[in-house]
Amino acid sequence: MATKRTKEILALLDEKYTREYKCYLNYENPEQLLIATMLSAQCTDARVNVVTKDLFQKYDTMEKFAQADLRELEQDIKPTGFYHNKAKNIIGCAQRLVNEYGGEVPSDLEALVSLPGVGRKTANVIRGNIFHEPSVVVDTHVKRISRRLGLTREEDPVKIEKDLMKVLPREHWILYNIQIITFGRQICFARSPKCEECFLTKYCSEYKKR
Repeated sequence: MATKRTKEILALLDEKYTREYKCYLNYENPEQLLIATMLSAQCTDARVNVVTKDLFQKYDTMEKFAQADLRELEQDIKPTGFYHNKAKNIIGCAQRLVNEYGGEVPSDLEALVSLPGVGRKTANVIRGNIFHEPSVVVDTHVKRISRRLGLTREEDPVKIEKDLMKVLPREHWILYNIQIITFGRQICFARSPKCEECFLTKYCSEYKKR
């Protein structure tokens, strides 16, 4: 149940960033979003979008990803970092999708997290953006800022996800992800937040410390 304080925070986020749904990763279908989200681990969305522009032309079906040469795919995605692991997981994930799901991305959370390289964060990005299932995506921005705003005290992403599901209205889950990621990129940086530009200082533990 959202408290008066939580509702005030959400109202300010709505006012600043509107209630428009947007994804920072470029994609044309669920399969592309899945690959792009896997590549975005420890990498900026902007860099992923540069890489996927050519990648999705070269591998335009899940079958092509499933049959990809590991070394070649590693070079194709190298700028996103951790490319050995990512390439192995992408091929493994694509093979599972082709063999078990007809090359299509499943909507079920358990099915998604059973795929190679797909954790709860990636699964929730897919469920929220593709299937419009209310879901909370806990990335570094959501973790940091939710703690600063006192919406959770947890460090573990799964526990943070559960806390946010309790305190945020269900219809605001996906929107909160989008708004907080934008807020984290523009104002609430990890090391040097722009507190002088912030509209949420009244609710922020970090600001009170400063």
